[in-house]
Amino acid sequence: MLNRKTEKLLTRCIREHKENVYRLAYSYVKNKEDALDIVQDSIYKAMTNIELLKNPEAVKSWFYRIVVNTALDFLRRNKKVHPMDHEMIEAHSAGAEDVYTDIDLKRTLDALPEKYRIVIVLRYFEDMKIDEVAAVLDENVNTIKTRLYQALQLLRVKMDDGPSKEIK
Repeated sequence: MLNRKTEKLLTRCIREHKENVYRLAYSYVKNKEDALDIVQDSIYKAMTNIELLKNPEAVKSWFYRIVVNTALDFLRRNKKVHPMDHEMIEAHSAGAEDVYTDIDLKRTLDALPEKYRIVIVLRYFEDMKIDEVAAVLDENVNTIKTRLYQALQLLRVKMDDGPSKEIK
């Protein structure tokens, strides 16, 4: 009975946060099809391992952690291959229109080290609280606070300095 109730909670969580989960996966792989594959794999992993969820109230952070780990596994497996989706190819082809929507922020975020970028994405783009980010990343709350502060400092420096400097 408890397992069925937990399964319903997970299903509701997936439905309510499907766009956010997709954006999270996309923030790692930068490719529509790969992001969809990661989401699909994450849903499969969550459904088949539902009995490992100890606290049903933490289903959202548990599922987000699965998505993050699945994305990281995907990146490790496909380290050398960088496929481009159709939009990217069209953007680089001759005669394509330039799109400048938040391009500085996107480039700056992409230049951040992974441990800082994911904290920024989860906190500000996925609108998670610090303790939720800590649960998703399986880190201490104070570690997340420190990384968030450092990431914001790096972003501030990078945005002030312009495109010439590289973040380390």
